[in-house]
Amino acid sequence: MKELDLLKKDWNKNENYPKFSEQEIYAMLHKNSSSVVKWIFIISVLELSFGLALGIIMSFTKFDVENTKFLKNIGIYNYYEAFVSVLYIVIVYFIVRFYLMYKQVSTTDSTKKLMINILKARKTVQNYILFNLIAFAVGFIPFFSYVLKISADKASLQATGKIAHISISVYILTFLAILIITGILTTVFWFVYKLLYGFLLKKLKRNFEELKKIDL
Repeated sequence: MKELDLLKKDWNKNENYPKFSEQEIYAMLHKNSSSVVKWIFIISVLELSFGLALGIIMSFTKFDVENTKFLKNIGIYNYYEAFVSVLYIVIVYFIVRFYLMYKQVSTTDSTKKLMINILKARKTVQNYILFNLIAFAVGFIPFFSYVLKISADKASLQATGKIAHISISVYILTFLAILIITGILTTVFWFVYKLLYGFLLKKLKRNFEELKKIDL
């Protein structure tokens, strides 16, 4: 934000830079904060749209048919559908929150209110990211563990006619492997969200710090 850098250089200094009043500084920060929150809303909508579009495209593929058949065979298709439905409902809830935050920031008429709304916007985005990461981990660990167990039992049943006994050590090692895979994938998703929203959150934080100077 080049204009803000110019203002910071000029703040309380007698140099050959144009002087700006607190009202002008507030207006610039207000406009920038509103733009940042609008982009947070837009990115979240694009993120949801991408997920829905991918789901629709996959529904016409052989992979989706086989995946649905597999989930039904092992008896967890309804649980999977319920989990995905709840996930989308919560994501839509956050998107609505982002839109409402954008409207609040856009119509704010005081420094203190704008600072409060910026803090709320940052907190909402952080909660959104945290929810997605936790939802992935919570959903992936039991789902993947159950799929492995059922798949192993079916393979054993087809090969020997009975379900093979699995030792506790194998269970522990398998669970640790799943935890490691989950940790790696969660970290990857965290980096993706950091790229998507991190820059915008930093801009909001910087705007908040500049507003504190005006409010002093």
